[in-house]
Amino acid sequence: MTASFTEGHSDPIVQPVPASVVQQVDAADTTLHNPKRAVISLGANLGNRLETLQGAIDALEDTPGVRVKAVSPVYETEPWGVEPGSQPSYFNAVVVVKTTLPPSSLLERAHAVEEAFHRVRDERWGARTLDVDIVAYADVVSDDPTLTLPHPRAHERAFVLAPWNDVEPQAQVPGRGPVSDLLATVTRIGIEPRPDLELRLPE
Repeated sequence: MTASFTEGHSDPIVQPVPASVVQQVDAADTTLHNPKRAVISLGANLGNRLETLQGAIDALEDTPGVRVKAVSPVYETEPWGVEPGSQPSYFNAVVVVKTTLPPSSLLERAHAVEEAFHRVRDERWGARTLDVDIVAYADVVSDDPTLTLPHPRAHERAFVLAPWNDVEPQAQVPGRGPVSDLLATVTRIGIEPRPDLELRLPE
């Protein structure tokens, strides 16, 4: 065996994407002719928070049948429901996606993304590496306990409404009214924009 032959086989360190995966993604793209719009809230207060949020956005984009269409600015938020100073602050953002997945499958993907970043659900209001919440899915209003739509507390949370309003000023919370109107009624105490931080729209 010659050296050049060996080198020729060892050069491609990064393996090409398998043809089956390419076909699967292409098939998902062709099904996006009638997609639904969904709004997803992201939050992290452990580890490298900005890197985690970007990783979550990229993971959503990598999901067949999901395309990330808009990414909000980053906000820094004091944790809810805990003693002040007992947890690190959150970085929060909102993404708007187009998807052909039904709400239940999108929820499964959201949980899978959380688990990939080692989310642990051991206590309510506990610190977490990543929160991925479906805020709204099309105009669906549902009281299904597995996935209530829209998110039952989104309309009263500035850390959801403020970034959502940044990317979709005309948006409506189904059954609740315009995001901009709802934002005007909630407190922004403990919620600060972070213009020095930026999340990228996946390429």
